Amino acid sequence: MDIYNLISFLGIFVLMALAWVLSRNRMRMNFRAIGWGVGLQLILGMLVFWAPPSRRVFAWLNDAVVTLLDASQAGQRFLFGPLADSAKTGGFVLALQALPTIIFFTAVMGLLYYWRIMPLVVRGFAWLFTRLMRVSGAESLCTAANIFVGIESAATVRPYLARMTRSEFCTILTAGLATVASSTMAVYVGFLRDVFPGIAGHLISASILSAPAAIVMSKILYPEDGAPETLGRSVPPYAERESSATEAVVSGAMAGVQLVLGICALLVAFLGMIALVDLALGWVGSKTGLDAYLAAGTTAHEPLSLKMLLAYVFKPISFVMGVPWQDSQVAGELLGERLVATEVPAYYHLADAIKAGTFVHPRSQVLIAYALCGFSHVASLAIFVGGIAALVPDRRKDLASVGPRALLAATLACLQTGAIAGTFFLTP
Repeated sequence: MDIYNLISFLGIFVLMALAWVLSRNRMRMNFRAIGWGVGLQLILGMLVFWAPPSRRVFAWLNDAVVTLLDASQAGQRFLFGPLADSAKTGGFVLALQALPTIIFFTAVMGLLYYWRIMPLVVRGFAWLFTRLMRVSGAESLCTAANIFVGIESAATVRPYLARMTRSEFCTILTAGLATVASSTMAVYVGFLRDVFPGIAGHLISASILSAPAAIVMSKILYPEDGAPETLGRSVPPYAERESSATEAVVSGAMAGVQLVLGICALLVAFLGMIALVDLALGWVGSKTGLDAYLAAGTTAHEPLSLKMLLAYVFKPISFVMGVPWQDSQVAGELLGERLVATEVPAYYHLADAIKAGTFVHPRSQVLIAYALCGFSHVASLAIFVGGIAALVPDRRKDLASVGPRALLAATLACLQTGAIAGTFFLTP
């Protein structure tokens, strides 16, 4: 172990202290939830990085995901022909060579739910969170479901949504924003598999780690001040099961199509808006000399941009997470990009940075990969608030009011997941 492992370990508590400073009520901390949440993360981190048996399990999961990813490309090659191969198109095309894998993985997930495999796994995690952390069964169940799926996780607790407290709403929103769906995870694996060995196993463990981290951060930022209906007791997931395996695959594939279209729409809209903001910032920077001031001491002189500003915000935070200072600028850029432009381009640019040999220290790419593994960005906040509000329209104002705090909690949860990885990662 070296000094950076210690920085990451201390960073876990620095991030919680930051959440406490920004808490809605600093006097109502659920120390059982916080203590067990951190304990679960530390135990899992130790198992992932240090225990040979569990490392073999995650290595097997990595190989399984990569195998599924290879199988998913059969449909792409049939549908798009040579356009599905980046070597034949002269470059990578996201819409043709990565996003279609989402359709395949959502179909597989639909089949696993039909066979009752995933509900069993989800209930196991939910029972663990409820029993150890003493939170409500409904928010535990939704948090557990978010390890594997996205906005559809809210449907598992649909009967309880109308009577949830605001703190519970904050938790389920945070859990949704701090984790990633297995279908979109496949896209990140596709970006990184050639430059980051074992990335699928790492991203699976990151999504699991972020679930208790989400509960910890949400309960610090928005402590429970009500009386949850399902406090301390497990609840069964609410689900409408398809009539056959074929219907499950079809439903999953159709959901995947909607997800792909949604991602495309978000990328077009938000990347375009960021370009507009960058034009305005570039003009301001050139008129005020701010861009030259920020570029002082560097070899490159870039126009002032949102990416540059967010990099300066996230640079010290990434160092607290355990990223060496030499790599913290790039880490800050990627974390800032995830916040405003979704994690898809952030992971794509992470792969580019690894290929270019940008990182000075090998631990940096590991910590960044863990910290990026979440939907904690502005676009997903709108999706989750809107999606849950559609299920319980009478609570729309409550959901909207806790939304910004949930986004902050999710961002801190993802950073805490990166700090956990940094605590146990040993430089080869």
